[in-house]
Amino acid sequence: MERQARRGGPIAIGGVSAKTVEDRTDDVTEREPAAQLRRRLGRADLRAVPEARRALRELLGQWGKQGQSDVAELLTSELVTNAIVHTDHDAVLTATVGPRGLRVEVRDFVARRPRLRVPVADDGTNGRGLFLVQSLADAWGVRPHGVGKAVWFELEAGAA
Repeated sequence: MERQARRGGPIAIGGVSAKTVEDRTDDVTEREPAAQLRRRLGRADLRAVPEARRALRELLGQWGKQGQSDVAELLTSELVTNAIVHTDHDAVLTATVGPRGLRVEVRDFVARRPRLRVPVADDGTNGRGLFLVQSLADAWGVRPHGVGKAVWFELEAGAA
């Protein structure tokens, strides 16, 4: 699995770059997470996007990082939307708040890795989700698992 640093990393997810480091077990939520959200996302159910944002907002209520909470909601909605729109399966959202920050992961059951596209002004609003994740998250990546993958991001508590 690869870990992508903020504003860095390759355009093709999973490629090798000087700004890509191996994922470690010391993610921002290590040691006794304070709170966790786990939600199953129904196949093609676009209602899951605002529901995920609302549940994340409730989880982050005690975090006290308003600027980071807004970014977390935006990035979570991008990952949830991607899983719902680009797969024909259910997905699972997990968000964990720990002393060092927030980690959000959306697992789906399609092995095909997402493509990071550089937005073009004439393309409307499609294709910008992972670009936003790359630009705003402190770290992010794609991790294969069993029959699918997990796309994740982290926001550090001290980076507000």
